Parts: sequence; C-alpha cells; structure tokens
Amino acid sequence: MSRAFTKEDDGARELLVVPRAPLPSGVANYVTPRGLRRLQAEQAALEQERSSLEAADPADRVARLNALGQRAAELQARLASAQLVDPRTQPHDRVRFGADVRVRHESGTESQYRIVGVDEADAGAGLLAFSAPLARALLGKRVGEVALLQTPRSSEELEVLEIGYGPGDALGER
Repeated sequence: MSRAFTKEDDGARELLVVPRAPLPSGVANYVTPRGLRRLQAEQAALEQERSSLEAADPADRVARLNALGQRAAELQARLASAQLVDPRTQPHDRVRFGADVRVRHESGTESQYRIVGVDEADAGAGLLAFSAPLARALLGKRVGEVALLQTPRSSEELEVLEIGYGPGDALGER
C-alpha cells in the first residue's frame, strides 16, 4: 500500500501559524500604552508556552517549537518597531491616535470607536486600527464636523459628536 494512505508520518507535522495583521508600507507602528502591554503579555505567554513544551512528545515538540519560534520572531519585530503614543498627550480638540470617538451615522444611530494600533484592533469591540478606512476618515476631525467614509460600494457621512482621551473622559476606559 502507498504511504500516502497510511497514518504514519516520518516527519514532524507542521502547524499553521497565522501571520500578524500587516502594517501599511512606510507607516510607523504606533501603539497605545494598553496595546504595548498586550504585546508584552503576549511575549511572556509565548515564553511560558515554550518552557512548557519540555514534557511534550518529541515529534510534537519540534513542530510546536517551530511554530512558537515563528510567532515569537514576528512579535519581537513588532515590539522592536513599536512607537508608544500616550493618548492623553494628544490635542483633545481633534480626533487623533488613541482617541475615543462617538459618531452619528446618516441613519441616526450612534457608534463609539477608539483609534488604536494595528495589533490592538478589534472592529467588533469598536477598536479601529489607525490605518482602517473609518479611522482615516475620522482622524483630524473636530466635534461637529462630518467625516466622509468612502468604500468601494458606498459612501457615508458620520458626524463627530464627542472626542475623549484616556481614563476619566466622558467616553470611559475600554
């Protein structure tokens, strides 16, 4: 019988490593204090995971160490290029990196977003990467101004209702 149809494998299996979200070409890797803490916690978790592999099956250990090494290299590159921006030092009259922004859509519904670094972004939680189209439309706007969000399928106007930075602001901490 052909080896292609057996369960045996002479080599270590490979694990899929999902790459990090890319940074736009030529753009700095801005991070909020929270984003930097999350990257550092991820690095500590990877180191802990690596040390826990001592008891793993040798074939499995090789594959997992390779995957961890790849993830650690990507993470180390992000940490090395990180440029910390404290949102509290931003001009509070405009939407800048780290801002909490409340907007009104054309439909009348309101949404709240925070402009964050690429690694901290989670659109479902309202955390927008500064390079995302919505974030780019909002950057530089003041309360009362309208941002035009253009996508390949449509365009929408969003009125900036409120801007906040850091804990203690009206929009609160996330």
